Amino acid sequence: MTYLSFPRQYARTQRFTLGAPRAFAIAPRGDRVAFVRSRSGTERAQLLWVLDVARGGPGDGAGVPPAGSGERIVADPVALLGGADERLPAAERARRERSREGSAGVVGFAVDDAVEVAAFALSGRLFVAELRPGTAGARELAVPGPVVDPRPSPDGRWVAYAAGGGLRVVETTGTGDRALAEPDGASVTWGLAEFIAAEEMDRSRGFWWSPDSTAVLAARVDESPVQRWWISEPAHPDRPPLEVAYPAAGTANAVVTLTLLGLDGSRRDVAWDGERYPYLAAVHWSAAGPPLLLVQSRDQREQVYLTVDPVTGATSVLKIEEDRIWLELFPGSPAWTPSGELVRIVDEDGVRVLKAGEKTLTGGELHLRSVLDAGAGDTGEAGGDVLVTASAGEAAADPETGQVHVYRVSGSGAVRVSAEPGAHTAMRRGELTLVTSTALDRPGARTRVLRGGTVIAEFASYTEAPSLTARPRLLEAGPRRIPTAVLLPSGYQEGDGPLPVLLDPYGGPHGQRVYAAHNVHLVSQWFADQGFAVIVADGRGTPGRSPAWEKAVAGDLAGVPLEDQIAALHALAETYPLDLGRVAIRGWSFGGTLAALAALRRPDVFHAAIVGAPLTDQRLYDTHYTERYLGHPDQHPEVYDANSVVTASGIPQLASPARPLMIIHGLADDNVLVANSLRLSSALLAAGHPHEVLPLSGVTHMTTPQDQVAENLLHLQVDFLRRTLAVPGSGS
Repeated sequence: MTYLSFPRQYARTQRFTLGAPRAFAIAPRGDRVAFVRSRSGTERAQLLWVLDVARGGPGDGAGVPPAGSGERIVADPVALLGGADERLPAAERARRERSREGSAGVVGFAVDDAVEVAAFALSGRLFVAELRPGTAGARELAVPGPVVDPRPSPDGRWVAYAAGGGLRVVETTGTGDRALAEPDGASVTWGLAEFIAAEEMDRSRGFWWSPDSTAVLAARVDESPVQRWWISEPAHPDRPPLEVAYPAAGTANAVVTLTLLGLDGSRRDVAWDGERYPYLAAVHWSAAGPPLLLVQSRDQREQVYLTVDPVTGATSVLKIEEDRIWLELFPGSPAWTPSGELVRIVDEDGVRVLKAGEKTLTGGELHLRSVLDAGAGDTGEAGGDVLVTASAGEAAADPETGQVHVYRVSGSGAVRVSAEPGAHTAMRRGELTLVTSTALDRPGARTRVLRGGTVIAEFASYTEAPSLTARPRLLEAGPRRIPTAVLLPSGYQEGDGPLPVLLDPYGGPHGQRVYAAHNVHLVSQWFADQGFAVIVADGRGTPGRSPAWEKAVAGDLAGVPLEDQIAALHALAETYPLDLGRVAIRGWSFGGTLAALAALRRPDVFHAAIVGAPLTDQRLYDTHYTERYLGHPDQHPEVYDANSVVTASGIPQLASPARPLMIIHGLADDNVLVANSLRLSSALLAAGHPHEVLPLSGVTHMTTPQDQVAENLLHLQVDFLRRTLAVPGSGS
């Protein structure tokens, strides 16, 4: 058997995610679940599968059948494409970049209400698959392409899809293809989420079927006001640069509107005050009520819940929310219960709570994270509840550091569904609940099928077992109780002496790193095994603690996160063998920015930094994210300068002595452009500051490029740390 180093294995398995079941869809009768999974832990191509629960369940009470029982393949991309390589259209490539999707094949699919028909795209071609046992499987529908985001109607008769800038519909028999909307300009698209929605709002789609399958609510996106940037590939001077519409802070956004498109050819524009509320944050349309919209003001301090009259397109205000700092968005919120109650997550009196109508259903013991399902009846009736995820709130007796649990919440309180300590999520429909669980004491995730609280089946996972075991110690550091993971070299003993320190944070908004899960700590453990004490600290600004914790970075994305990294380091030095004379920091994206700030502003604490894909000039990042925290750059230019690593006048707050930096950036990054690293390098050169730059040709913001590149990147980082901190070599 060929031995693979951990860095190579980590790259080949895409962080040990290949081979894991995901993207589940439950049939209303609970007799089958559709999902995707690759054939092994190293194959990138995802296949569409079905678990027949009736066959996979214990039935006679003899116990839970072996994982994978009752599973069958319904769509194999290799067979459907005749063995040809997959060729992604530009719109699909952009969608995958926004979702950080690195695999191939059937990476996503949509189903009808009965989960009898699935639709998906391969190489810009439209396929549908029959999901019931004994049916024909998958087949291609010949339609104009390239096809993006196909979705069956609830009754299974039609498939709507985006193609060529327009939105089209075709019968699942392959007949009746026609356009519902055509682009009326070179910068106009129908049925696709714009950059800001997909990157920052967690809204990845741009159209929604009516429950009766007679109409589609579609987004029209006009990018003509958005400034254009160009991303070149210096390694291929024969290729023209890629033009991207990028709404940087302070500049114009795309104009997003909605139209109801009837299959009978009717069109009804949906009207709301788009000048005041330009951001379409969420759309929900179910049989429980009219279309429900959540729109936000540009400064994100005001948002409105709107209902849409499907006959006229007129909107009515259902609820207005305001916050003097900003309003957070949450997965699954808003939604209707079957009885028409509005379900939402809100920050109320300093606590993140679940509300149904005007009722507050949770308190300070829980910190709500997401709504998973609101379809189990009225929350005030017997059996009616909302399925959510939550972490421990500030009023909880146990902080349960790194844990996220699934709860059923009703007017009677919250009942925990997930049992073991760890990080969990779920989905539910009818009698079935799927719970996906990770834990510290085992690698990977486990997805089980529950009926009435009893486990009746488990999905097979083909993920590879990691070649090392992560041993994080989770704790709260210092007076602020900063959630922290500490990892020491495998086999380290107290008498071995103090260790050089590597801080390994993300450290910013929407980027929790300290989880009660095994695999998220693997890379940190690998660095620890090279002879370091590794610290991962989730300081203020990171999610999962409280609204005040997250919003402490308002106006200060630099000082507050950096202060908490230092506070965690010094607190841990009182009980762990840390050599404070040899401290480095590494990070990617926000973590890369934080690493640069650490080395440049606090060289008294940090002695080296690995700076991956950093945002160095806050004016170079997008509107929705940056303006939420720092305001508009025209109104607060001094705030943008104070929070930037590099400004027009150089490096603010640059301190001595000069510490070495390794800067890494993908040249094809369309999220945090390589201009950020180039400007940092130029400013460092002008200041006579030692640094080295690793430009990654063809690599985007995703941190898992080609296997060899990903593997060698880890080795090069360790080599840099050993050189700069004078650490002798050890394991591989």
